[in-house]
Amino acid sequence: MKKAYKLLSALMVSILVLAGCSTAETDSDAYKVLLLIPGNLGDKSFFDAANRGLEELAEKGYETKVIEMSQDETKWEPAFLDAVDENWDLIISGNAASQLMNSIAMDNPDHRFLNFDFDSSDIETADNLYSVSYATNEGSFIAGAFAAMITSDTSLENVNEEKVIGFLGGMDIPGINDFLVGYIQGALHVEPEIKVLTTYAGSFVDPAKGKELSLAMYQSGADIAFNVAGQTGLGLIDAAFESEKYAIGVDSDQSALYRETEPGKADSVLTSVVKQIDRVIVDSAEKAKSGELEFGKHELIGLSEDAVGLADNEVYQNVPEAIRTEIARISQEVMDGAIEIKSGFAMSAQEITEYKDSVKP
Repeated sequence: MKKAYKLLSALMVSILVLAGCSTAETDSDAYKVLLLIPGNLGDKSFFDAANRGLEELAEKGYETKVIEMSQDETKWEPAFLDAVDENWDLIISGNAASQLMNSIAMDNPDHRFLNFDFDSSDIETADNLYSVSYATNEGSFIAGAFAAMITSDTSLENVNEEKVIGFLGGMDIPGINDFLVGYIQGALHVEPEIKVLTTYAGSFVDPAKGKELSLAMYQSGADIAFNVAGQTGLGLIDAAFESEKYAIGVDSDQSALYRETEPGKADSVLTSVVKQIDRVIVDSAEKAKSGELEFGKHELIGLSEDAVGLADNEVYQNVPEAIRTEIARISQEVMDGAIEIKSGFAMSAQEITEYKDSVKP
């Protein structure tokens, strides 16, 4: 009886082992994609957009995994090292983790990496890494033109006589100031007498601080303000709603993200400067899988590639047609190269300060 029991146990173990091998074999047929987020999901902006790309890949049959590395940078390198020890076909990250990722890629030439938001032009791209950056100054130029038109149209509800707009940045850093410079230039392109209130929260994960600073901007006369602050910027949308003013979102269509849960806030966000992060991730992963992705290459993509632009949703469609028509005309001029847009990356800290001060109320 004992022998029979041992034989049965051995047989069951063998079946389980075979089943495990079968599962692994099935999984190995799928292209494996890992996303390492240098932060957390729930920002309704940048990281959530990247996550949507992984969700779409999963729907297409890819094996996917998303790891939130948190804001604690000491956790990032161990997460990358764990990733290269695993059997991922494509490891995706970027933004604040860009330099670390590039270094890890150089040390691991047998792995393939995708940087979905690489905003430093002075780092050599590893041969096994493909990276993109977005012409955020182009998208922000259009947003600045839009904001200037809104604050100049006193027929709109709750728009005052003063031509003042606002800008909330997460931090005073080149990547954020590239947005700011384009925003100011776009506003000046439409209204030379425009005033721009600029403030930085010093954090990308503090909505309460974002709300406090944004309420101050609205109380100081801004009719509309641009959020470039990650989760902190959600506080700007709160402030716009409570102040009965307007907001411009960033990275994702932030109006759409509020539509079902908080429609009042959704209506406060007239448009957003959208980075097509999810589309870039999906397109790049599909090219990597088919062997068509050019690793070792960095690309700057903007309006002409439909990589940045204003969200065109039901709220935007309720904006006066004359404004939307003019925005379309200006956008085409940018794509045609008729308008040369400044870049915060090409300006010194002093030049950016002087530019901000030139439009200070």
